[in-house]
Amino acid sequence: MKAIRQYSYNGLESLRFDDAPTQSPKPGEVLVRVRAAGVIPTELVWQTSRTTRSGTPRPLPFTPGHEFSGEVAGLGEGVTGFNLGEAVYGMNDWYSDGVQAEYCRARVDCIARKPLTVDHLHAAVTPISALTAWQGLFEHCRIEAGQQILIHGAAGSVGSFAVQFAHWRGAQVTATASRANIDFARSLGADDVVDYRAEQFEERVRNVEAVFDTVGGDTLRRSWSVLKPGGRLVTIAASEEGTNDDRAREAFFIVQPRRTELEEIARLIDAGQIHPVVGVEFPL
Repeated sequence: MKAIRQYSYNGLESLRFDDAPTQSPKPGEVLVRVRAAGVIPTELVWQTSRTTRSGTPRPLPFTPGHEFSGEVAGLGEGVTGFNLGEAVYGMNDWYSDGVQAEYCRARVDCIARKPLTVDHLHAAVTPISALTAWQGLFEHCRIEAGQQILIHGAAGSVGSFAVQFAHWRGAQVTATASRANIDFARSLGADDVVDYRAEQFEERVRNVEAVFDTVGGDTLRRSWSVLKPGGRLVTIAASEEGTNDDRAREAFFIVQPRRTELEEIARLIDAGQIHPVVGVEFPL
C-alpha cells in the first residue's frame, strides 16, 4: 500500500510518499480503508513519534497520523459489532504505525460509526480533538450548566470543540483568540471573546469554575489567578508534559480513545449541535 513514511526524527523534510507493508488486523482490531486522515502539526515532535512504549528509540521508518475516517476492510479475530464496508471513524494507538496511508489498523474499542451528516474529511479531524475537549471539560473540569469557564485557544482544533461542548452543556463561555478569530469563536458559542494580543484576559475574567488551556507557558501560569476557590484548571499543552511545576503536572492530561464517547460525539454532530472544522485539505 501507499503511505506517508517518516525516515528520520528531523521533521517534515524526512517525510516521503512511499510503499509500506500491507496491514492485517490483529485480534481485537479492524483494518480500515482510510478515506481521510487528520494532520496535527505538532505530532512529529511528540514523544510517541520518537520512542516506543517502553521508551526506546522508535524504529524508522514509520507512518504518522492517528485519527481517521474510512470503511471497515477487515475484521480481526474476536471482533463483533462492525461489518465489512461500514463507515467508521476513530483513533489508533499512539505507538503503532499511523493512519496517513491507504489502510490502517485500530482497536475495535477505539472506533465508532462515522457521523452520517458529514463527509470523511470532517469526520477525520474529529476524534482526537473532540475526545480531548470532551474529556477535558466533562471528566477533568467537570463543567456543568450555569458554570463559568475560560477556554484558551478557542480557534484551534481542540479549542473549537471545547467551546461548542461547553456551550451545548449550558456553561457561560469566555474564550481567548486572536482578533481575526473573534467572530469565529462567537459563532461556536462563546459568550465573550478576549483578543489575547490586545489585552490581558485576567483583567476581564474573574472567579470562574474552570479553565481549559490549550496554550501552556505564561498563559497557563496566569490562569490560576482567575479561578474561584476550588476551581479546576486542565491543560493539554505539550510544553507542560514533564513540567516540574506540581500544579501544572497535575493539570495536564493526554486523551484516551473511547468508543462510547465517539458515539455520543457522532450523535451530537448528526443532531447539528457540533460542527467539525477543516482547516486545509491535502492529497495523500
